[in-house]
Amino acid sequence: MVKLYLSQTPDLVHKLASGNNAMSAITPSTTPTQIHKIGFIGLGAMGFGQAKSLCTAGYSVSGFDVWKPSIDRFVDSVGDCASTAHTAAEAARDAQILIVMVQNAAQVTTALFGQDGALETLPSNSVVILNSTVSPDFVRQLETRISEMGRDIDLVDAPVSGGVARAASGTLTIISSGSERALSKARPALVAMSGPSSNLYTVQGGVGAGSSVKMVNQMLAGVHIAAAAEAMAFGARIGLDTGLLYEIVKNAAGGSWMFENRVPAMLKADWTPNSALAIFLKDLVSQGHQACLWVVFQRLTFTSGNCP
Repeated sequence: MVKLYLSQTPDLVHKLASGNNAMSAITPSTTPTQIHKIGFIGLGAMGFGQAKSLCTAGYSVSGFDVWKPSIDRFVDSVGDCASTAHTAAEAARDAQILIVMVQNAAQVTTALFGQDGALETLPSNSVVILNSTVSPDFVRQLETRISEMGRDIDLVDAPVSGGVARAASGTLTIISSGSERALSKARPALVAMSGPSSNLYTVQGGVGAGSSVKMVNQMLAGVHIAAAAEAMAFGARIGLDTGLLYEIVKNAAGGSWMFENRVPAMLKADWTPNSALAIFLKDLVSQGHQACLWVVFQRLTFTSGNCP
């Protein structure tokens, strides 16, 4: 199948397989005790857990969200290490590290450059860590725009994976990319949100490389969710004990993280939404994700008998 998809360069997967995670070789430019403030924009389902993990690690975090109850919840949950910011600019003022975890590229732009935007007050020689899932092209353009300000502010492209539970426990998988200087500034905060070193990756190629890896991950996540639903529906259609089917498949070659995570809700007929459909679709249809969306809908339409 690899040769089919890469007919002109069938050995490309092999040739590009270095397996090198350079993050372990990067020395932080500051120690945790030297970081007196981290600004955090976006205290939603994921951001709340991330900001709380930073507080647990001992950092002072100034949190901002457009929905004030999210700010209040954050400050109330962690105590003295957290402070309320009424605007993005206030969160960024005097911060050495600014973390942005909002829904999409438009919100990133507003948070950084809009009215009371964070870059109005973020000091020189600081670093912006972008955890949002956006297109690789957007984050590259963002780096150029920040660089053109001439204030020596670095950008780290660092999308995350692991969901709300791992955000809360400080064990997210973080896929980081950027200049070595930017990564050295960002490393203490990244470690606080990722936990074990095995959860923190660096991708060579500058900003945009991390978002490119996240693009591949989201393609697989979408396909695996659709395939898990299709497989369980098929098992039910042919009269299998679906509980036993789940136990067997999750311990067999056909299992996946998405299968194991999502199928229990199907078995209980629990249709409580645990993630926002709008965000899921946004991740799929960001630049470069169109192929994933096509595969998912092909699966769904084939299963329902409505071939396009």
